[in-house]
Amino acid sequence: MNNNNFNIPVFALGFRAFFALSGLSALVLMVLWRSVYDGSLVMDNYFSNTYWHAHEMLLGYTVAVIAGFLLTAVRNWTGESTATGANLAGLALLWVYGRILPFYSELLPDELIALVDFAFLPALAFSISLPIIKTNYTRGYVFIAMLGLMALGNGLIHADILGWTEATAWIGFQLVIGLIITMILVIAGRVFPFFTERGLKGVMPIRSPLLDGLSVGFALLVFALSVMQISGIYLALAASAAVIANSLRVNNWFVFRVWFVPLLWVLYLGYAWIILGFILTALSAYNIVLPTLALHAFTMGGIGVITLGMMARVSLGHTGRSLKASQAMAIAFALINLAALVRVFLPMLLPYWYADVIYAATILWLAAFSLFSFVYAPILTSARIDGKAG
Repeated sequence: MNNNNFNIPVFALGFRAFFALSGLSALVLMVLWRSVYDGSLVMDNYFSNTYWHAHEMLLGYTVAVIAGFLLTAVRNWTGESTATGANLAGLALLWVYGRILPFYSELLPDELIALVDFAFLPALAFSISLPIIKTNYTRGYVFIAMLGLMALGNGLIHADILGWTEATAWIGFQLVIGLIITMILVIAGRVFPFFTERGLKGVMPIRSPLLDGLSVGFALLVFALSVMQISGIYLALAASAAVIANSLRVNNWFVFRVWFVPLLWVLYLGYAWIILGFILTALSAYNIVLPTLALHAFTMGGIGVITLGMMARVSLGHTGRSLKASQAMAIAFALINLAALVRVFLPMLLPYWYADVIYAATILWLAAFSLFSFVYAPILTSARIDGKAG
């Protein structure tokens, strides 16, 4: 591939291509899922309906956001280039094929569909490993390892679908969710205090390596127990410890003035959803609430809110723009949080209106990402306004 053919802004840096794909997929995947869920659309698919929804929101949408962030952040951390031009286009195309090929299950071998989807995470890990190894950036190795473990989780899902193993898909999904939340907690420790300092003059968030370690460590313990299907007092204690550690950690960074800066409060609310996920996990360990409530607090709340906020913040910073959210994006941040509130709490309060609740949450999600796509498509596809590369 001639790199000159891809010398356009959207392939100038990883966040551009993958955040654009993330915004599009957040809309398309949710519209398709809603149509499948209410029976108005029947699709031939390599995955079953529920597996497809879970897989695509985690290993489709969320992994695209992770790819965009890591390809951009690793360049900053190491001072070395990550995939651009033709290499970035190839990586993006591999991700796109992973989304499309499952719909051709009647025409293509299942093994080929699985291979194409599986290949993306190892390819991404290899791509970021080159600058990390070249500069011996030791703090970057954790991200290579986490991408490798996510690939393992994806492999367990595909192995089950292909009939190579039995009942490993559930383990794979649990592993992927746990790793995504853990990766968010690791990244939060690196960027939340920095973003807070940049966004609020005179504020110096307290950094605590001890709380960083405890927050991530207890989260890992919670997800490890979940994968091993250990519940009861052990899961409740681990989840409670995760709540305490993460609450103390985020309290060290938070100041009231955060509420006046949408690019900050959206991130802190996303972190609050993760803490709520641990609270609901502790309650579900004793069957006080359903485990699906914790699941959607982690996914639609934690992952959905933080990824939208991170894409908005990173895209402005790396295109030379002022770090100020537009009014439309402030509304989008409110809508995504409202979607999570509806999805997590209303099924408990209005069980007989479950279908309507799911529909309302879907509409709110689509409204939030429609605003993101409308505001950020021109930003992601045009050159930096300061004339710099990237």
